Amino acid sequence: MTWQPAAVLTRLLIATVLVCLTPMAAQATTGGADDDEERLFTFKDRRITESSGLALSPGHEGVYYTHNDSSAAPEFFAVGEDGRTKARFTVRGAQARDWEAMAASTDPETGRGVLWFADIGDNLDGAWPDVSVYRVMEPAVLKDAVVSATRFRFRYEDGGRNAEGIMVHPRTGRLYVVSKEFSGGVYAAPRRLRADRSNVLRRVAGAPLMATDAAYAPDGNSYVVRTYFSATIFDAEGERITQVSMPQLEQAESIAFTRDGKGLLTGTEGPASPVYRVPVPERALPEASASSPVPVVTQPAQAAADTPVQRASLSIGGVLTWVAAAVGAIGVIVFLARRTR
Repeated sequence: MTWQPAAVLTRLLIATVLVCLTPMAAQATTGGADDDEERLFTFKDRRITESSGLALSPGHEGVYYTHNDSSAAPEFFAVGEDGRTKARFTVRGAQARDWEAMAASTDPETGRGVLWFADIGDNLDGAWPDVSVYRVMEPAVLKDAVVSATRFRFRYEDGGRNAEGIMVHPRTGRLYVVSKEFSGGVYAAPRRLRADRSNVLRRVAGAPLMATDAAYAPDGNSYVVRTYFSATIFDAEGERITQVSMPQLEQAESIAFTRDGKGLLTGTEGPASPVYRVPVPERALPEASASSPVPVVTQPAQAAADTPVQRASLSIGGVLTWVAAAVGAIGVIVFLARRTR
């Protein structure tokens, strides 16, 4: 890979701005933390240092799965409601280049739980020719073990990009990737995945600024996208329903729905990191009537017709904050570029 100091410098500056402005932007866009938020547990295992993905177990009551971020082994942890690890699983034959997210679903044919681990991080926005998602059948016994996985490779129809979110539709089993960009997108995988060749991801909707994770509601009629600042819930057509304030975390990386769809679970990176439960606003709760799944692209020619219109997810204060951050970052970049000429 060719070393690109300018690209790396730009990303470092953006990351610094994000960290510095997270509390301010969270306050501006959501009005502060929700008084109803509940701290469920704290990860007790010292091996869980960068919890980047979070999912509820489909087959074990009161069990949560998580994995570490980049530079970690291809492994995941089953954690109980007390925050203590019940089992560690190593994924045979997998690579952990930059695991950023996970999702859980149920196999419609067997009824078994399925876990998906997304090696989709790309901090140089397109340096990798493709990214990978590993499909693992949920272990029936929670005991340290080595598990097998099916690897699916993906490439984006509109060029490589960084991403930190995946979600799987609970009814159709279709996989979606959510990119982490200033103008992010929701990308649909093919209905049938191929393990013998690269699968094409097609953009079907917009996504909020710098999305860090995403998840479907249990009924499949809505989905949530997490950012560093808050979470936004969308309906089945990709229209914004509401924005949800989140706990102010050091580096918010994960989001998942509770089993009943009435709450959101969110976590952060770092040793002994907490997991919170935040109630879903009443207007976003499931209704008796079912709606259609999120529009998906089945043929390239249908992209324009099937792509829903994405509503803006930042308030005026949030927009002004980001504009100020962008101007500041650009100024620093220009200054350093002149100094190094």
